[in-house]
Amino acid sequence: MRFCLRNEEMALEEMVQRLNAVSKRTDEIMHRDISPLCAADIQDQLQKRFAYLSGGRGQDGSPVITFPDYPAFGDVPDKEFQNVMTYLTSIPSLQDAGVGFILVIDRRQDKWTSVKASILRIAASFPANLQLVLVLRPTGFFQRTLSDLAFRFNRDDFKMKVPVIMLSSVPELHSYIDKSQLTEDLGGTLHYCHSRWLCHRTAIESFALLVKQTAQMLQAFGTELAETELPNDVQSTSAVLHAHTEKKDRAKEDMRLALDEGRSVLESIREPLARGPEQSPNQGQLDSQSTVQRLLAQLNETEAAFDEFWAKHQQKLEQCLQLRHFEQDFREVKAALDMLAQKITTFTDVGNSLAHVEHLLKDLASFEEKSSAVAQRARTLALEGERLIELKHYAVDSIRPKCHELRQLCDQFAADIGRRRGLLGKALDLHGLLEASMKWCDEGIYLLASQPVDKCQSQDGAEAALQEIEKFLETGAENKIQELSKIYQDYEPILTRDLLEHVQKVFRKQESAEGMFHRRRASLKKLAAKQTRPVQPVAPRPEAPTKSPCASPGIRRGSENHSSEGSVLRRGPYRRAKSEVSEGRQGRSRSTGDEESLAILRRHVMNELLDTERVYVEELLCILEGYAAEMDNPLMTHLISTGLQNKKDVLFGNMEEIYHFHNRIFLRELENYIDCPELVGRCFLERMEEFQIYEKYCQNKPRSESLWRQCSDCPFFQECQKKLDHKLGLDSYLLKPVQRITKYQLLLKEMLKYSKSCEGAEDLQEALSSILGILKAVNDSMHLIAITGYEGNLSDLGKLLMQGSFSVWTDHKKGHTKVKDLARFKPMQRHLFLHEKAVLFCKKREENGEGYEKAPSYSFKQSLNMAAVGITETVKGDAKKFEIWYNAREEVYIVQAPTPEIKAAWVSEIRKVLTSQLQACREASQHRALEQSHSLPLPTPAGISPSKGNTKNVRKLEERKTDPLNLEGYVGPAPLPRPPEKGRASPTSPDKKAKRHQVKSDPTPFGLRGWSKTSQPSEAPEDNDGWSSAEEPVNSSDAEEEGGVGLRKLVPGKYTVMGLDEKGGPDALVLRSGDEVELVQEGDEGLWFVRNLSSGGEGWLPARDLSSLLGQRGAPGCLSSPESSAGSALLSASSSCSESCAAALADLQG
Repeated sequence: MRFCLRNEEMALEEMVQRLNAVSKRTDEIMHRDISPLCAADIQDQLQKRFAYLSGGRGQDGSPVITFPDYPAFGDVPDKEFQNVMTYLTSIPSLQDAGVGFILVIDRRQDKWTSVKASILRIAASFPANLQLVLVLRPTGFFQRTLSDLAFRFNRDDFKMKVPVIMLSSVPELHSYIDKSQLTEDLGGTLHYCHSRWLCHRTAIESFALLVKQTAQMLQAFGTELAETELPNDVQSTSAVLHAHTEKKDRAKEDMRLALDEGRSVLESIREPLARGPEQSPNQGQLDSQSTVQRLLAQLNETEAAFDEFWAKHQQKLEQCLQLRHFEQDFREVKAALDMLAQKITTFTDVGNSLAHVEHLLKDLASFEEKSSAVAQRARTLALEGERLIELKHYAVDSIRPKCHELRQLCDQFAADIGRRRGLLGKALDLHGLLEASMKWCDEGIYLLASQPVDKCQSQDGAEAALQEIEKFLETGAENKIQELSKIYQDYEPILTRDLLEHVQKVFRKQESAEGMFHRRRASLKKLAAKQTRPVQPVAPRPEAPTKSPCASPGIRRGSENHSSEGSVLRRGPYRRAKSEVSEGRQGRSRSTGDEESLAILRRHVMNELLDTERVYVEELLCILEGYAAEMDNPLMTHLISTGLQNKKDVLFGNMEEIYHFHNRIFLRELENYIDCPELVGRCFLERMEEFQIYEKYCQNKPRSESLWRQCSDCPFFQECQKKLDHKLGLDSYLLKPVQRITKYQLLLKEMLKYSKSCEGAEDLQEALSSILGILKAVNDSMHLIAITGYEGNLSDLGKLLMQGSFSVWTDHKKGHTKVKDLARFKPMQRHLFLHEKAVLFCKKREENGEGYEKAPSYSFKQSLNMAAVGITETVKGDAKKFEIWYNAREEVYIVQAPTPEIKAAWVSEIRKVLTSQLQACREASQHRALEQSHSLPLPTPAGISPSKGNTKNVRKLEERKTDPLNLEGYVGPAPLPRPPEKGRASPTSPDKKAKRHQVKSDPTPFGLRGWSKTSQPSEAPEDNDGWSSAEEPVNSSDAEEEGGVGLRKLVPGKYTVMGLDEKGGPDALVLRSGDEVELVQEGDEGLWFVRNLSSGGEGWLPARDLSSLLGQRGAPGCLSSPESSAGSALLSASSSCSESCAAALADLQG
């Protein structure tokens, strides 16, 4: 750098010196050091032509200045005269001016006085040397005579050191100056045009000034360039180089224009000579040409000096730019190499299986291939630096260490890659040896397990089996671990703690297998010896011996989306082995060989589970890195179509969340069960909640597939698939999570089949059930998101329990008669969704399209709140039908399932929902009853306790309470009657009304239903939602079937009196038609404690009288509230709610 700066300083100094010399020589050429006047400054004075320099010369080369006849000569100001004289005398060269000037004064048409005045003026102010003054005196006789006399007497007055010669005629003048040096007005032949001369002088002086200014401009520009500080980055350096180049180009353009101007002036001087070749140029013209040529030479010198300086300056800037590029590339390459070096330090895994090591080697090769571009760039950059050094770059001291560092980093990276490849090669050899040993052990155990027991009992059979064993043992030399210490020694660099334990386990397994062979061989040798008596076979003859088992799954790797045929082929050996083993143990207890065979099969299933899990995790990572991450890569943005931008979450869903769960948690926990595969069910159970993430992925799948169909031809996907070298498109890999969650239940079934007598069988069964539950939930959610037209929030309905398609008949009491009749015979196809809080009726609509777009959608038609739903299990005539009725059979839906099994499942699930509601109702009643510490008043005439005689009923209800499935006819949690408090207000009092509005805080899950509009609409709760409408009377299904035979069974609740009670005494409770009454509690001997809500009275009345007063079943106005509607429905013989509620109340009173 210092050398470069010193070089440039020297170049600048040289250029400045040369340009200063140009400026100085330009002044000398134009005699600026003698006279600073220019023709342009005194152009008006020169145009008067009272004196001119024609270019003529005397005999000794003296310049001739002519004063032509100018009448107004005396009027010319002294200043102008002095300027013109000074300028004219400065034009000839110093050499010519040193000889002296010849003045020719033409006064032939003037007077003597004028001649005298002119001579005196010239003598007084002529600024240069004079050689001779020639005066053409007046031609008139008088003036000529006068001038002769006056000149003689006044010679001394002129005070001139040179002779003044008075000439009478022009011919006399020719004797002093040749005619060729005189202008035509003096009788000469010299062609002179004053205006042209003046134009030439102005142009020459302008050109001289331009030459000087150009030199000064280039000098200042060179100084500016040299003093510019070099930037430290590529962009700024490029900007400086560009700016300086532009300025240089402008300066060169100015110099070109100046040269053109000089050539133009020179051409204008030569033009008259070109037009008249017979005329020879005078000395003045020659001097003008010489002046212009000298100026052009100075301009060329200026340009050469600047070009030489610019070449050095440009080289400096270009080298600076090269250096900045090199430094920037060095920083980028070094950062990339450092990142690669840091990343390779994280490659410490030596694999836990042969397939894993092969995958690690593949990853290493892929990493090396990707990083090769960085290493190649580093080597190329080092070569570029060396080239700059060879070209004598000024920053050699800075470039050489960086080149050395780049080569060191490349060599170090290559060494790290080689070291890593060597370790993985050792790991590959070790895992190959371990898996060969495990395969040998498995095949050996399989051989022992598959040897027919009955054949081994004979001498020939024992010898054959012994030969099989001996032949198999001979293969152990290549496949067994010979010396454990040698393994430790050879593979010490890769023996991690886990791998060391694995080696020890394999060696122990090998020793165990060898021990089994030795024991079997010893037994067979004894059997092969001559036997004293025949041994009858215990087990029946098995089938032909099976072939050797399939290769150890630990060696095989593949994706989980194998065809079903492939799965059958893989599981074939399991079934055959188990079949043979089971046949061999008939009539005797399971042998050790049988247990070992099952253990082998379990291990095979476990290996398949682990292998496919690893492949699954790798494929997820491949998609996330190869597609999802590339969507955020700025270099790939131009390939992404508009419809795909910002849609990564739609396309991939929560695949990243699924990957992290399997990679960080599930796969690692599965590997902990590799030695106890029968316990793997626990792993699934512990992580069952995390598997819910698949539901979210499957719900997003329709949107993802729709987006894929729109953008599948996007160049982005094609480029990513090309980089990943995938034969299948992205859509095939987006199905992997869906395929994987279904694969688990198949593997768990296989594991459970071979682990039924093991410790973890129950966990496996529970894990299988849980996985199937998740699959069902995923399937249900896929249907649930297809519901359209439902205005509420489906999540408010609770968990989706079941869904399916049914034929539905409706029977609504409010409907028109014809409509009801038509509905009974014409079924509707409906898709039902059973939630915890409601059941939805939807119409299934098939969609046209492909993939998920072909999936059906469901148009919402109706929903029933489970708080007001009841069921009837059996419908006469069809075992597949059941009834769902609403608001105590105000609306009845006859539902026909596809099969009796589906019907049974739905009825059972609905019963569970209703049972949970009933239980919540009981708990709510008990909670309210604990707050009231009162007892019912006794009837005056009888004196019997209201609870007396209820023991039988209570016991019966207690038995019914324990049966949660006995809910036929149940319509939900109707409010239970509250026992009266002595001395307190009736339920219709304002205090009671205030309490009823506190139902929102009631612990009952869905709240208790409020009063109907017909009874007390002002007390209807705000959150009724219309589910408990009881504007019309209802009857229970069972009551209708009984036809009204016998007394109606009463239950606690509110009723409307339909007749007049005329049997009561003076103290009896009086009931009138239209009164609202409440049946509070049933006592002994058929008495009911009744409270008249209209009059406020209360007392005991016989049940028979109440049955007639309160109207027959089905009578209008019989019930007036949802509670009574529910109560009426509960009169069904098949219902257990009324007895349960009564039993609960009896428990509270007791």
